[in-house]
Amino acid sequence: MKTILVAAGVLFSKGKVLVTQRKAGTHLAGAWEFPGGKVEEGEDPREALVRELREELGVESEAGEILDVTFHRYPEKAVLLLFFETRLREGSPEPRPLDIAALRWAGPDELDERDFPPADVPILRKVKRRLRENAA
Repeated sequence: MKTILVAAGVLFSKGKVLVTQRKAGTHLAGAWEFPGGKVEEGEDPREALVRELREELGVESEAGEILDVTFHRYPEKAVLLLFFETRLREGSPEPRPLDIAALRWAGPDELDERDFPPADVPILRKVKRRLRENAA
């Protein structure tokens, strides 16, 4: 089984985090996740994330520090996910659903683990904790 490298962005704004919904007809269709996608052969993961966010959301972004790394084996494939703290560049348009089903800015109480792929649950817990700490 081949392992797929994925770069995902965690974008915080005004006490919320950006999550996106997978399109119909894709692996885990309908699930909510942190935006991003597959890193191509030889591609820098940060550059892949910037490219994916441009393609999926129409934004200009910058990938910062890695917040978490997760490995998960699904029945049909294995994924190694790099979760980067990400910010929108000054002058970037607001995110819009170009190559995803939907997007939303969610607070900690709107992030239900049952709505996310199993590979995202560890970082989801950290994000919820951070959102709650920053709100206090």
